[in-house]
Amino acid sequence: MNAVDHVRDMAAAGLHSNVRVLSSLLLTMSNNNPELFSPAQKYQLLVYHADAIFHDKEYRNAACKYSMALQQKKVLSKTSKVRTSTGGAAASLQAQSLPSEIEVKYKIAECYTILKLDKDAIAVLDGIPSRQRTPKINMMLANLYRKAGQERSAVTSYKEVLRQCPLALDAIIGLLSLSVKGAEVASMTMDIIQSIPNLDWLTVWIKAYAFIHTGDNQRAINTICSMEKKSLLRDNVDLLVSLADVYFRAGDTKNAILRFEQAQMLDPYLIKGMDVYGYLMAREGHLEDVEVLGGRLFNISDQHAEPWVISGCHSFYSKRYSRALYLGAKAIQLNSNSVQALLLKGAALRNMGRVQEAIIHFREAMRLAPCRLDCYEGLIDCYLASNGIREAMGMANNIYKTLGANAQTLTILATVCLEDPVTQEKAKTLLDKALAQRPDYTKAVVKKAELLSREQKYEEGIALLRNALANQSDCALHRMLGDFLVAVSDFQEAMDQYSIALSLDPNDQKSLEGMQKMEKEESPTDATVELDGDDMEGSGEDGELEGSDSDAAQWADQEQWFGMQ
Repeated sequence: MNAVDHVRDMAAAGLHSNVRVLSSLLLTMSNNNPELFSPAQKYQLLVYHADAIFHDKEYRNAACKYSMALQQKKVLSKTSKVRTSTGGAAASLQAQSLPSEIEVKYKIAECYTILKLDKDAIAVLDGIPSRQRTPKINMMLANLYRKAGQERSAVTSYKEVLRQCPLALDAIIGLLSLSVKGAEVASMTMDIIQSIPNLDWLTVWIKAYAFIHTGDNQRAINTICSMEKKSLLRDNVDLLVSLADVYFRAGDTKNAILRFEQAQMLDPYLIKGMDVYGYLMAREGHLEDVEVLGGRLFNISDQHAEPWVISGCHSFYSKRYSRALYLGAKAIQLNSNSVQALLLKGAALRNMGRVQEAIIHFREAMRLAPCRLDCYEGLIDCYLASNGIREAMGMANNIYKTLGANAQTLTILATVCLEDPVTQEKAKTLLDKALAQRPDYTKAVVKKAELLSREQKYEEGIALLRNALANQSDCALHRMLGDFLVAVSDFQEAMDQYSIALSLDPNDQKSLEGMQKMEKEESPTDATVELDGDDMEGSGEDGELEGSDSDAAQWADQEQWFGMQ
């Protein structure tokens, strides 16, 4: 055995730090005396050295060393042709045992991808002839093409992955996300389904994800539930997370949280989908639970976007928008395809008055998840915040036409119509249609109650809210019922409703304000004392705000560090 053989054996044994030191020394020797090692041995040393650097996560350095190895391979190829022409069988055998040139190019592309140099990665992989591309090369190319908006090329590469590996389910999801028909995708797996027992569920699985990517949430829920009930697939974590996500997209918060919790119990180390779960919990006012969840996920891995998003949601709903902005940006750094991170950063920017920057993030979220209505809602909120009613109306109409007349799209369109006095009646009609489809859809109930409040139809509003609360308990609905009851002078029950709202979300400021206002009206003799108390509380809040400003400045510095300004 020679020195290069020892380097190869150490690399195979996973002794990367040892490989790095020894290969570096041997390469220096080779540079000082080119005759010490053959061109083939030098090529091997360069590849093993680059592999060790890649293992140390020095990706730019690794890409440089891999490129040097490819240059050395060209030299080797020229000398190999000469030796082969003279009948060198040993040279041909040696060439077969060398590290693969295709694998080296894949490693370079992997470095570029990690460094977010996607165009360079595509250029490297495009240079590999189609017939020599392995499934992992085609999969990386497909993902890069999709990210770059080259949908036709992405579809071709995903199909090539399936041709080589018909059970590559992530490639199937990739095709469905690019609007390839479910029937066409299923046809590509038919032979494997028929040849292997107990794979009959795959056709149903493809159908479920086809529904998800066409925005048909209800049929997706029904299909996944039918699979989940089968004994062989019961309690599958991936199916439960997908089901929770579809419930969330359908606006069914209660069932979404329930399924996320079920998945979390089955797999305590689960990360996928936990950003959506954390967002829902924060939106529902369970900030202590969100803080615990974020801490637990950070202990599992801080190299995923999800724990950063969860902590960002906690900050956002605590009204610490600068910190939420920083955490959202950090999440995007770790995963530029994280829709929830883009939505978090967009919402923080919007609430900080940086509406145009927020619009950019919501549009990117829409591009990545065209069937998620919360992406469109965020963009519409930005348009309304900047008095762009025409743009908001155009977007709402587009959603309505594209995704059909369901409770969610009707409510979004009605929300925009409520902003214009001319379209109030249209808003009412749309909300009635939404509630006819889903009487328990909270957003539609809230908007209808707002409309009734404007019209001072308090009794009708009370009936609407009581009916909605018969099968669910929601902070906003209890608070609004309290407001309506105050309007009809039913102060005692109003106080009860505010109390229920605060029990569901102790941070709900509007419920607290409603309760304090009632207490002042009921106790006029104590008004002076309460006013003094309020002044003191106000002073305390000002002090906290001053502290928050210093915190904001601190986070703003970190934002500059992450290149967000």
